[in-house]
Amino acid sequence: MNIVSTAEAVSVVKSGNRLFIQGAAMTPNTLINALCERHQELSDVEIIHIHTEGVAPYVHPPYNNAFRVRSLFMGANVRDAVNADYVPIFLSEIHWLFRKKILPVDVAFIQVSPPDKHGYCSLGVSVDITLPALQNAKIVVAQINPKVPRTHGDGIIHIDQIDRAIEVDEPIHAAHLKPVSDTEMAIGKHVASLIEDGATLQMGIGNIPNAVLSNLGNHKDLGIHTEMFSDGILPLVKKGVINGCRKEVKTGKIVTCFAVGSQELYDFIDDNPLVHFKEAAYTNDTGIIRKNPKVTAINSAIEIDLTGQICADTIGGRQYSGVGGQMDFIRGASLSPGGKPIIAMPSTTRNGQSKIVSALKAGAGVTTTRAHVHYVVTEYGIANLFGKTLTERAKALIDIAHPDHREALAKEVLEGAFV
Repeated sequence: MNIVSTAEAVSVVKSGNRLFIQGAAMTPNTLINALCERHQELSDVEIIHIHTEGVAPYVHPPYNNAFRVRSLFMGANVRDAVNADYVPIFLSEIHWLFRKKILPVDVAFIQVSPPDKHGYCSLGVSVDITLPALQNAKIVVAQINPKVPRTHGDGIIHIDQIDRAIEVDEPIHAAHLKPVSDTEMAIGKHVASLIEDGATLQMGIGNIPNAVLSNLGNHKDLGIHTEMFSDGILPLVKKGVINGCRKEVKTGKIVTCFAVGSQELYDFIDDNPLVHFKEAAYTNDTGIIRKNPKVTAINSAIEIDLTGQICADTIGGRQYSGVGGQMDFIRGASLSPGGKPIIAMPSTTRNGQSKIVSALKAGAGVTTTRAHVHYVVTEYGIANLFGKTLTERAKALIDIAHPDHREALAKEVLEGAFV
């Protein structure tokens, strides 16, 4: 491994290159900022990543004259600048873009822990698509940071795999959630009522997952197989509620491909053999997910139409996030013995508009098809759409819509506006 100055490290990026950047809490912002300083001498550099943290200067003037983004999942920092250059793709299939050389990677920017006595560094809390990207990159540039948690699982690389490296000493990104609202807590209680002892959970980050987890204190023998997790699991692990003893795949282990949360979460993860970080091709493989018992997949939506179609990644024609792993886990839960795929969301937007609609907005993407949807939960209750006709689905969804919108939705049903 060659320790160099930051300027020398980023000098390997040339005009016309494709650059992969590790994301989430592990985003190597020191390397990113240094690269952007070279914008006047570069052109047509394509940056590829899932969501990253930090300001992402490369999407703003004057840097965007040199850089363009091919986004595999839209984060808030690029949302207003990137739309048509989003790639609709399942998280479970992104690795093929690199391994099959569909999108060859010239340079990969990553962040790792210092090497251990055997020369191995950890990719920390973001293994996801980073592992296949760096394995197939021509040049790997690393930010070595003692604040990176050493994680168990597959996110271990030898220093010989790193071509150039810089040394930094700074906290990785931490997420701080707002207090859980009454609406979110009501949703959490409804979802918790669907979770059985011995279930294997998949959930994301946010107040609704944390509200669900806060209502599971009296459950037993829960397991975790998920694409990501946050602080909400910590009290349940300490209490022994989450122990993974009934899981079929990696019994007793918390399995994930990335994590975002507080420093307390990172301290818990650091050198903890209880937590196994795998690449997304593993965590999101439906064939692996379904082997676990009672997989309960908890996902959200931007809006749902009265037939059950889920839009979770666009607002009309505007790309908001990405397809991600929702379908991977919705399907995996459906096929799991006793599994339950759940879509949990508030009944209205912050502006009071119904999130249950007769038809999705013009240009909206269907993230999860109506045939895949089983349980839909709002603060007003639970609708199980499985086996229901279009008319029955509409009625069940109207029953859990906000009371202010039920009459208008029912009228649209009578007028046949939803089919």
